[in-house]
Amino acid sequence: MTSKISRRRALTLGGGVLAGAIAGTGTASAATDWFRLPVITANVGRDNLGARDAAFDAVRNADGENRPLVCFQEISEGDTGEEAMIDHYFGPLYTKAFLRHETSFRIPICVGRPWVVVSSRTERAHGGIPGVTPPRWFNEVVVRHEDHPSVEFAVLNTHYIANAFNGDQRTDLRDEWWLMRDIHKARARAHHNAGRLVIWGADTNRPDFGTASDLAAEQKAFGTGIDRLHWLPGDGSVQITLNTTRTVNMNVDAHDARLAIFHVRAV
Repeated sequence: MTSKISRRRALTLGGGVLAGAIAGTGTASAATDWFRLPVITANVGRDNLGARDAAFDAVRNADGENRPLVCFQEISEGDTGEEAMIDHYFGPLYTKAFLRHETSFRIPICVGRPWVVVSSRTERAHGGIPGVTPPRWFNEVVVRHEDHPSVEFAVLNTHYIANAFNGDQRTDLRDEWWLMRDIHKARARAHHNAGRLVIWGADTNRPDFGTASDLAAEQKAFGTGIDRLHWLPGDGSVQITLNTTRTVNMNVDAHDARLAIFHVRAV
């Protein structure tokens, strides 16, 4: 136990974990209409590279003409061309946060109008391990409705290390998995404590994943599997309801994209 704690502490310090929350921006003076909010988490793997173009098309059009907010994982991780595919299907009405970031490009967040990105943040969780994993990062954005800025929420996205709690079940990789979980918890709670609604997508690489925040208020659009969409209410100034969920077959590897149709409003 002693060696585990010291290793974890050393890795955390090396990642430069930052503290604090993004400040709140005020509350609504009157209720808004309910706005449809499709959210997708999508890990685009490498088993069938020829299927990727159709997969991005399927994700983009998973809710018809509505523009989904997408948390991608495994982008440009050992393959090429995916930035151009995302640019093609998620065009100029999208903010493609982190897509070409120097370090955290593997987990971009695509945000389409009428939602606009008002702030963004990335944090290193741990370094790479040769033959096992690239460096892992944690990305987040705060978004608002372009016409109703009182409707604001945070979107968090990440990709946990594999084979710690699934696959090979390697206990020597669990320090890294928990480092990501520590950041995930801290950032979800930071936004929650600032009164902000939190929505997150991730490949958790743990089928029995509980919650990110350890708070009873956190809810799951999908409660099984490693690909997750959860939400954590804030102070109630922005309300959220879950309408329906479904999967989107991507045919790239074992991952299917997961779609949740939310509605949100300010009150």
